[in-house]
Amino acid sequence: MRPINGPEELDIFSQLPYVLNEELAYDLAVGRRRPEWIWVAVRGDRLLARAAWWSRAGSDTPLILDVLDIDDNAPTPDHRDIGVRLLRTAMAATLPNRSRPPEYSRLVPPDWRENTVTRQAVEDRMTVLERTGARLFVERLRLEWHPESPVPKPTERLAFRRFRNARELVALMTSVLDGTLDAHGRDDLTRMSAQEAAVKHYEDELARYTSPRDWWRIATLPDGEPVGFVLPAHNGYNAIITYIAVLPTHRGNGYIDDLLAEGTRILAEQDVPRIRASTDLGNVPMANAFQRAGYVNFGREINMTWN
Repeated sequence: MRPINGPEELDIFSQLPYVLNEELAYDLAVGRRRPEWIWVAVRGDRLLARAAWWSRAGSDTPLILDVLDIDDNAPTPDHRDIGVRLLRTAMAATLPNRSRPPEYSRLVPPDWRENTVTRQAVEDRMTVLERTGARLFVERLRLEWHPESPVPKPTERLAFRRFRNARELVALMTSVLDGTLDAHGRDDLTRMSAQEAAVKHYEDELARYTSPRDWWRIATLPDGEPVGFVLPAHNGYNAIITYIAVLPTHRGNGYIDDLLAEGTRILAEQDVPRIRASTDLGNVPMANAFQRAGYVNFGREINMTWN
């Protein structure tokens, strides 16, 4: 059980299939991954288990555990035990002492529960995580819009303008946390104020996007009163709707459709091959809005966390 020596060992690490395999070499080249964050358990030439963390380029700290696999076809019945041993060993060597491990993310098919083989594989990996102290945090829908779909047309109910500054955006982000259905937002509110959560979200994620902030829009009524906002962006892999929300006093009027249509139009104008988004499985109103706008549920994401 050891980290890989460098890019030349990605072939060993990629012996187990997963959708992120094709991104590993580029991520390693640009500094989103490091060899010391990429671990393998091998017996002879056979890869039995693997784990890898991802972070933003230039960061010294892993941000998310996004690869954890075990050999589902191993001839011995101890494949989950090997996964547990590898993860514990890798965490002890990779993460700062006594720090809370980064969140775990697993991309799965939308029907993963209905397919017996897929369900077993997902649940085996979740068992490995649980035996190291992790628990299911949230399941999310992964959504995608393609250029073949009609571009949503604007309505005349709302006007859209750019944000004046980051302070205006953070103030609106603070407001929309009231009554939020987003699990990450609700979790933040158990540990900090709404304003602190908004500032953290802005500084840790939104401010780091290199795509134009001119894409970001605030929606207003004809008299200028803010109704909500939408933040189209590019995360280095795909065009995305990174944040969309309606202010509490304006919820229930269907404005989410106008906001999503505006964000989709902005990204469609960039001639992107697809637009991606995600929302919690339990956030039914948001999921329905994406469906009405022509977004298709192409996958799900399992998030697990440690206390």
